Amino acid sequence: MAAFVPLIALLTLWGGGAQAQDVLIDFGGDGSLSLRTVQLFILVTVLSLAPGLAIMVTCFPFMVTVLSILRQAIGVQQAPPNMMIVSLALFLTYFVMEPVFQEAWSNGIQPALDGDIAPELAFTRGIEPFRDFMIGRTNPDTLRLLTDAAGRPAPPQDLTQIELPVLVPGFLLSEIQRGFEVGFLVFLPFLIIDLVIAAILMSMGMMMVPPVVVSLPFKLAFFVLADGWSLLAGAMIRGYGPG
Repeated sequence: MAAFVPLIALLTLWGGGAQAQDVLIDFGGDGSLSLRTVQLFILVTVLSLAPGLAIMVTCFPFMVTVLSILRQAIGVQQAPPNMMIVSLALFLTYFVMEPVFQEAWSNGIQPALDGDIAPELAFTRGIEPFRDFMIGRTNPDTLRLLTDAAGRPAPPQDLTQIELPVLVPGFLLSEIQRGFEVGFLVFLPFLIIDLVIAAILMSMGMMMVPPVVVSLPFKLAFFVLADGWSLLAGAMIRGYGPG
């Protein structure tokens, strides 16, 4: 999670800055023990949620969805393991999001650490790069659906004015949908291999042989010979390129 330090720090400034100051003041003052305990609990809760919130406003949901569907399409349940899938998705996410992290750090977090701006202003400045990134990847129809379901006014024409409680779930739904669309395209070649192997086994009268077991080496060979990992990673990264 070290790659997401700028975003985690940004969320901490927003959600935990005021609480942390209150906790420090109360620990040095005459606040009751129960009040200090509640404030400390709130601060720890915000800090524990920060990593999860950090990856939800990046391209991580798309990356991990596509990689999980790829593993399912090949037919191997434990290779690569879940930890490797998540790690690869995290590093690909950092590769894509590094310019956004750098902009958020220079605009919001660094001035706040230097004491030049307040935590609230630091969050406002630091979240703008993420807002721009999410707006560029969010389906307007999804935003309209969310606003209708919540009974809120229709999203403005200028999406830069849309509220984060609507933008973040809209972005997540759009990324997951896009991940399933890419996963469908990834799944097709392996499905064709399964169908061909099943047809060959049926024609040979080998009905008791599971087609999945026979087709697995062919799918692995196809994926390796096509340099599938590099092709898929490159395609996902280029999907986030300018324009």
